[in-house]
Amino acid sequence: MTVQTQIKFPNRFDIVGSFLRPERLKRARAAYQAGDLDRVGLTQVEDQEVERLVSKEIDLGLKDVTDGELRRSWWHLDFLAGLTGAEFFTPAHGFIFNGQETRKGGIRITGPLQYNPDHPFFQAFTYLNGIVPQGITAKQTIPSPSVLFPNEAAEIFDEYYDHDFDAFLADEIKAYQDTVQHFYDLGCRYLQLDDTSWGMWASFSDKVIKPELKPLCEAAVKAINAIADNKPDDLTLTMHVCRGNYDSNWAGAGAYDPVADYLAQLHIDGYFLEYDDERSGGFEPLAKIAANGRDQRIILGLITTKKPELEAAATLTTRLKQASQYVPLDQLGLSPQCGFASTEEGNHLSANDQWRKVTLTVKTAKKVWGAQA
Repeated sequence: MTVQTQIKFPNRFDIVGSFLRPERLKRARAAYQAGDLDRVGLTQVEDQEVERLVSKEIDLGLKDVTDGELRRSWWHLDFLAGLTGAEFFTPAHGFIFNGQETRKGGIRITGPLQYNPDHPFFQAFTYLNGIVPQGITAKQTIPSPSVLFPNEAAEIFDEYYDHDFDAFLADEIKAYQDTVQHFYDLGCRYLQLDDTSWGMWASFSDKVIKPELKPLCEAAVKAINAIADNKPDDLTLTMHVCRGNYDSNWAGAGAYDPVADYLAQLHIDGYFLEYDDERSGGFEPLAKIAANGRDQRIILGLITTKKPELEAAATLTTRLKQASQYVPLDQLGLSPQCGFASTEEGNHLSANDQWRKVTLTVKTAKKVWGAQA
């Protein structure tokens, strides 16, 4: 197992998780799906591309690295389908992102939700953790429990609990707690929950959360805190609040105001909040989140992963200064707004554009925080 160093997570400069899929990997996956490459052959290509990716991340100065989610097709469905009691299916329609229909995919809950000791993500993490050098931390990302809440619009269907949400939630919490513990036993010390629910709930509301959404917000807080309170003390748990990231498109728009009070209740160690354009509103809600008295770092996603154009470093430092009016600068950090490829399609930018944005993240954070970065 890789030796972990004592670093404050999230880092001043950090990443959300996914990276563009290399062409060689895309060809191998297509060959596998066509029956021209076996599972062993595909895994070999995946291993090699993950190793190349990790080497690049380290070369650019990142202190924590991911496997880029290179083994996944979807940022969330691959994980959810790996839980006992859940299965992937192809619905009639895809998700709607700003008027664009995505590729089709959904989850059916067909039995009691349980932790799966043979979940493929465990093997993937074991490989990642085995290739990172001392002083670098392997970061694992999984969807937040709220992503699995039955929701027809999100193509998540309950075919087992018969609308008994309390029974569903209890089983889901236990499945997540056991899964997180297994990641820890494999050496994971930095785990991030990716959560689209908060961004979408905020987009459905104006200033305050709609009454019909309050039970879902409360259930999400309950589930996340049950996971956070049950985890080992030296496992850092963070959460990325996403507004949709598919083929350079987005699903939700709206300020964080409606959900800020709920986010402030979370017993996590850090937030990744998207702030790459006007869809996210102003920094004012950060004051509520930071006022909870917990030692939490808020990472601002000021650098977009949806467009190739590179942000100006001066603009980033100005926006960080603006945000520090609501949260002490010492409590802030910088990252890209989301992953570069939440699904295997990836966003509309090149690998070189991707790395220029990671480099900008690192250099800007070092300039702003100096030795503290």
